[in-house]
Amino acid sequence: MTKLRPVCILGNGLIGGSLMRDLAAHNHPTFGYTHSNAGARQAAADGFDVIVDLEAVLRRAEDLGALIVIAVPFDVVAEMLDAIAQWAPSCGITDVVSVKAPVYALVHERGMLERYVGGHPMAGTEASGWAASQTGLFARAAWVVTYDYAVECSEGSERLPQEWADLFADVCRMVALVGAEAVPVSAEAHDEAVARVSHLPHVMAEALSIVGDHGYTLAQSLAAGSFKGATRVAGTQPSLVRNMCETNAEPLVKVLDEYIDLLVRAREGLASENPTMEWLAESGYRAHVRMNARSGARRESVSPVAISSRPVMRVHPGGPGWVKQLKQIESLGGRVEVF
Repeated sequence: MTKLRPVCILGNGLIGGSLMRDLAAHNHPTFGYTHSNAGARQAAADGFDVIVDLEAVLRRAEDLGALIVIAVPFDVVAEMLDAIAQWAPSCGITDVVSVKAPVYALVHERGMLERYVGGHPMAGTEASGWAASQTGLFARAAWVVTYDYAVECSEGSERLPQEWADLFADVCRMVALVGAEAVPVSAEAHDEAVARVSHLPHVMAEALSIVGDHGYTLAQSLAAGSFKGATRVAGTQPSLVRNMCETNAEPLVKVLDEYIDLLVRAREGLASENPTMEWLAESGYRAHVRMNARSGARRESVSPVAISSRPVMRVHPGGPGWVKQLKQIESLGGRVEVF
C-alpha cells in the first residue's frame, strides 16, 4: 500500500486533537497549528507538535508535501484556505467541518478544487477543546469523504487529474489508519443527511432542555436517563451549535418542518377524545430498529450488494469506472476502501 503523506492539522480541538492523538499513536508524522497559546502549551505538554505560528506550520507542510486537515469552525475556514494558498500552494487539503456544500463553495471560489477532498467524521462528544480530545474517538465511525469534483470532471469535458485521485486515496488511508470507515458522499447529500441525524438533534436537545428547566427543582431532581440522554448535546458550546446549524440552515429547516409535522400529529392524537400516540410509538419503534440494524451491522462484507447493510467496496482511485463505483456505494450507504 502507498504510504500516507505526513499530516498537518489546523485546529486542535476535539476533532483535530483526537485525530492528532490517533495518528501519533500509530507513529505517523503529524504536526499542527492552533490559535490558542494555552491549547498549544497543553498539547506540547502532552508531547504533541503544535504551535501558534500558522505561517511556519504551513511552510513546513509545503516542504514536506503534507496532507493539510482543516479542523476549525466554518467561520474560520476561508481564512485557513487563504493562508494555505499563500504558504502551502501545492499541498492537498481535506477538512472535518460538519457542513460540506458551503466549504466546497469556498474552495471553488479560490480555484482550489484540484487540491481538495472534503471530509466529516461522524464522531464527537458535547465537550470541546484540546482537553476533550482522546484516542479512539473515531473507532468504527463513519467518516464522510466527498467526491463532487470527480463527478463534475467525469460529467464534463475536464479530465480528472491523477493528483486528485491520489489525494482522495490518501484521505481514505488516513481515515482507515484512525479506525474509521470512509463513506463516499456528495456534498449536498451529506448536508441533507446530517441535518436529519446530527443538526436536528441539537435543535431538539436545546428545546427539550428549556422545557425541562421550566419544571424547576422537581423536574431537575426527577430527570433520569431518557432526559439526560436526549439533552446531552445541549452541553455543546453555543457558538459551535450555532456555527453548525446556521451554516446548514436550508436543509435543516426542511427536516425541522418534517419533525414539527410529527409533533403536531402526536399532539392532535393526545388531545383527542380518546388520547392516543399509537401511530408515532409504533412508527418510531420500527424506525429505531432499522437505524440500529444498519449502524450495528457487520463491516466485513466486501460485496457492494451483500446482505450486510454496511457493505464495503474496494476501488482503485483513478482506475476505470471508479467514480461510478463511488456513486453506487453512496447509494447503498456503504464504505469504501482504496488499493
